[in-house]
Amino acid sequence: MPTPDSPASAPPTPPGSLRRIVAASLIGTTIEWYDFFLYGSAAALVFNKLFFPDSDPLVGTLLSFLTYAVGFAARPVGALVFGHYGDRLGRKKLLILSLLMMGGATCAIGLLPTHATVGSAAPVLLTALRLLQGFALGGEWGGAVLLVSEHGDARRRGFWASWPQTGAPAGQLLATGVLSALTATLSDHAFESWGWRVPFLLSGVLVLVGLWIRLSVDESPVFKAALARAEARKAAAGGDEGADEKMPLVAVLRDHWRDVLIAMGARMAENISYYVITAFVLVYATSDHVDLGKQTALNAVLIASAVHFAVIPAWGALSDRVGRRPVYLLGAVGVGAWAFPFFLLIDTKGFPALVLAVTVGLVFHGAMYAPQAAFFSEMFATRMRYSGASIGAQFSSVAAGAPAPLIATALLADYDSATPIALYVIAAALLTLVAVGVAKETRDRDLAAVEPTSAPSPGPTTETETAKRAARSSSPQ
Repeated sequence: MPTPDSPASAPPTPPGSLRRIVAASLIGTTIEWYDFFLYGSAAALVFNKLFFPDSDPLVGTLLSFLTYAVGFAARPVGALVFGHYGDRLGRKKLLILSLLMMGGATCAIGLLPTHATVGSAAPVLLTALRLLQGFALGGEWGGAVLLVSEHGDARRRGFWASWPQTGAPAGQLLATGVLSALTATLSDHAFESWGWRVPFLLSGVLVLVGLWIRLSVDESPVFKAALARAEARKAAAGGDEGADEKMPLVAVLRDHWRDVLIAMGARMAENISYYVITAFVLVYATSDHVDLGKQTALNAVLIASAVHFAVIPAWGALSDRVGRRPVYLLGAVGVGAWAFPFFLLIDTKGFPALVLAVTVGLVFHGAMYAPQAAFFSEMFATRMRYSGASIGAQFSSVAAGAPAPLIATALLADYDSATPIALYVIAAALLTLVAVGVAKETRDRDLAAVEPTSAPSPGPTTETETAKRAARSSSPQ
């Protein structure tokens, strides 16, 4: 029989509270991505000169992108740590911590001495702060999307959970907008001397706003109910806490290994295409091959990011109607098919063509990114959901998003052509098509009733038997 605290009998989150929770997740992810993308844009535009001045310009860009990739390497560690404690202590506490860590690291980058001041210590300090950024972001994404997914209306979960995803284009929009305004109003000397620091220091103000909003929201009711059941099982067992309660990571790898692999594969095209379209494009468009100005490239990304922000909720709503898989597959096919036209349009050296190339690429990317939050959330049981979704999303970023600008820049340097870069994006799209193609549709799953996908082990399990029966009846065959 359901208890008063169980999800089966708990009233739905009131619309006003749900909007506040969506706002809290959105502003947090916007700040986190602002910080992360700001680094990527700065790496493409000025870090090669400020922190690696003794290198050839293209080699300096490669080195600055290497520090960019280091942030991705720290994201799986953040996913493990934040996922573990998020599944034990709750989503809200860990989201506040991730916000403070990311904002602090970004502000510190704005205060860093450059190579001209402290020599080789400058890139070392830059790399250390980039590691901290990646660690924080590795824990941010899973908690933000789960907080909304576990509060939201199940019939519109794809739509509501897609709003934290808009934090990526919103952060890109904000970071690119600030940089664009600075490069438009400052001389190159002024921007490289002190102007680049301004957007990093602004992060401190944004963090205070995000912290104020996040402190005002409630913990996920689905998580609280699962925690109450875990405590009841612990009491019934005489205080002996089960292994999967102690280590959510162990439970994820034991019971949801297939879902983790699917999530990792699903991220390949989404992650690689995004960083090629938004980060590497700043290198390609301003290279000798195309020779457009920094301001032109930044403005194109700015316009495309605004469109990206607008289409993500629409794709999320569509996934509520037709399913997560069809929308995701459409996006993967789209970015693969657009890879060659993307570079051909940029090669025309016209601003409208550049805007069209980046915008269409981000629209297709949105078809993958929008349903991703609900899709990954629906794969995992509640007491291992933060760990499972974060591990699946962030471990793939090491092989996908981290090296994408680095690989693309190296391919351009070696071949002086965009053809191998387009083939690289197409290969990623094929991997994602395979991963999502073998996945089960999750749209109709009850988050309170998701069970492990492997055979259950004897003894206490993560969810009740009633929840298991509900999951079996609601999950597509």
